[in-house]
Amino acid sequence: MADINVSAPSRPAKGDSSAPARAPAAGEAEPLIDLIELFFFAYRNFVSDPDEILQGIGFGRAHHRVLHFVSRHPGMRVTDLLDILRITKQSLGRVLRELVDQGFIDSRAGSSDRRQRLLYLTPKGEALAQEFVSIQSHRLRRALAECGPDMRESARRFLVAMIDPEDRGPVEKLIARADQQAEARASGAVKAPADKRATARPTG
Repeated sequence: MADINVSAPSRPAKGDSSAPARAPAAGEAEPLIDLIELFFFAYRNFVSDPDEILQGIGFGRAHHRVLHFVSRHPGMRVTDLLDILRITKQSLGRVLRELVDQGFIDSRAGSSDRRQRLLYLTPKGEALAQEFVSIQSHRLRRALAECGPDMRESARRFLVAMIDPEDRGPVEKLIARADQQAEARASGAVKAPADKRATARPTG
């Protein structure tokens, strides 16, 4: 994934003769190479549909991720987006500036703290985010249908299990909260944000 900045334990430099290749321990399970490769190819095709649209407007996958999560969490802070994406502040600042400049995102000063940046999609941004959701949902529905009935919950459990244990609870709460807010907006329980609030370019 582009621009992802994750911490990892330090490793010996390439070619370091003092760090021999790790040999499998006795009785250790065989590597799941087929699943590793299938996961790669599945992800490659999963992102290829939005990639075609993104290339046409000069955007990349980081722009797609920002559009997706701002669509799911209208009014989210820049700091919250950094926590979700785990990209550098500099990278996010560049992506946000491009999205704001081209009219996909509206960045507003917080009502209680003017230094905060609250992010909303414009109608143009929401239309693009929903187009991505539609084409990727189509691919997922097709795959689930080919696997047989009642596969969605199994697929969901598998994907949750792929997440680091300490992150699973927060991720599931994030998704559940976004679902609840989307349902509330659809039912009219949540009012749309006032347009009169100040609009500002994100500082990252």
